[in-house]
Amino acid sequence: MIDLDFKYKDLIAYVKKEAPFGPEISIILGSGLGDFAESIEVIKTISTLELPSYPRSTIHGHKGSIHFAESGKKKLLLFQGRIHFYEGYLLSQCILPAYISELLKAEYFIATNAAGGINPEFIPGDLMLTTSFIGINLKKEIAELTGIPDTIKKQNFINFPSTELNKIIRQAAISENISLKEGVYWYNKGPVYETPAEIKMAKNFGADAVGMSTVPETYYAAMRGLKTASISCITNYAAGISDQKLTHTEVTETANKVKSKFERLIKRTLSEI
Repeated sequence: MIDLDFKYKDLIAYVKKEAPFGPEISIILGSGLGDFAESIEVIKTISTLELPSYPRSTIHGHKGSIHFAESGKKKLLLFQGRIHFYEGYLLSQCILPAYISELLKAEYFIATNAAGGINPEFIPGDLMLTTSFIGINLKKEIAELTGIPDTIKKQNFINFPSTELNKIIRQAAISENISLKEGVYWYNKGPVYETPAEIKMAKNFGADAVGMSTVPETYYAAMRGLKTASISCITNYAAGISDQKLTHTEVTETANKVKSKFERLIKRTLSEI
């Protein structure tokens, strides 16, 4: 077990000193929501380069900024850019957004991402609310980071996703007249895209979408008691679903096309919380 409080003691001191308020809601701005911070009132921005022990984002389109912001009367903590396991970082680093959110006593934690569609009824541009996830050989690794007794871990495991928060997101989609798919997210550690055979296996396991992010931090947040949910932007067909070659360019282009819809869904969700 890693003592996160000791490992990140300098980061903790820095964040507590610089935070202008305690946020109610934390959001990771994945592909398709990178510009969300520009559409609301930002009170203070911290570059992750200033934070002791905070990893540098190496992926195009993922800025390294943490924003304290407000939308309506809600106080927000926005992570503009995320930390991926495939960038060579440890799980104890990938869960930092959730760790910081818990540190600042946020009640809600929402992660957004880009994902490949496995479900044949999904098309690029769809938004999918996560109903569950599959993370082979991951849960035990994350559990060991928490230091929580096994009985409490088992209770918190069933709290992802939060029934309450998913219900709010569904209602927000209805209010905004947004078609919101639902499904199971398959977590792949990366760094390469899946093979068609792996996608076939994931489909047989019940997965509807696949991606290389979100599960470590949301799972950790749920274990620590935050009401947690995740939403995927389906940016491409997974390998073998279509004949088109998978590229990161396709992911970012599709995400940019639907960012207005994505922003409306998040803003309405915030107003409903």
